[in-house]
Amino acid sequence: MCAMARPRKPLLSTDRIVETARVLVDAEGLAAVSTRRLAAELGVSGPSLYNHFRTKDEILEAVADSVSAQVDLSMFEDGREWRTALHDWAVSYRAALRDHPNIVPVLATGPGRRPAGLRLADAVYGGMVAAGWPAAQATSIGALMRYFIMGSALGSFAGGFVDDASAYDPADYPHLGQAHLLAEQQEKVDQRAFETGLAALLDGLAGQFEEMRRAG
Repeated sequence: MCAMARPRKPLLSTDRIVETARVLVDAEGLAAVSTRRLAAELGVSGPSLYNHFRTKDEILEAVADSVSAQVDLSMFEDGREWRTALHDWAVSYRAALRDHPNIVPVLATGPGRRPAGLRLADAVYGGMVAAGWPAAQATSIGALMRYFIMGSALGSFAGGFVDDASAYDPADYPHLGQAHLLAEQQEKVDQRAFETGLAALLDGLAGQFEEMRRAG
């Protein structure tokens, strides 16, 4: 009679470490990530992680890059007009950050040496230059869009208001009589604010682009 084989543990890999760390960051925040905690979650010894990452910061950088990799960049390659491409990219970028808000502080430091982050920056810059924007302006557009998208993901405007009507005494805050209703409409309010801001940015850029073309 053959002895039953022991179930094999999944092999430890860079992708498995990053996925486990991302789940942990999503659920508990950046402070929850440590090599000891990750090793426990993965069912391995702590030192085995060092075959893949030297430090906790390297792990968080990899998690951040895995989120950047979720952003759609096809709009800069398939012939979409530059304004449409920026709009569609911004929507995809915000969706990725909305799904993983706790990693935004790491992403906000810039792409550094992260491959997906650099591909993202390259795609936006290249798309704007190909559309006719001067190099300096293309750089500014990438920066301002990043500021706007990152800012929208760092927190919720609507979620920052408590749902207690008594907190908004009309004697002190005569214009906040409905503020206690914002929290329950958080997603709708924040989405509308993002769309309003994005449209305003793109309208402004379109105006600059037309002025530039007329002057040229």
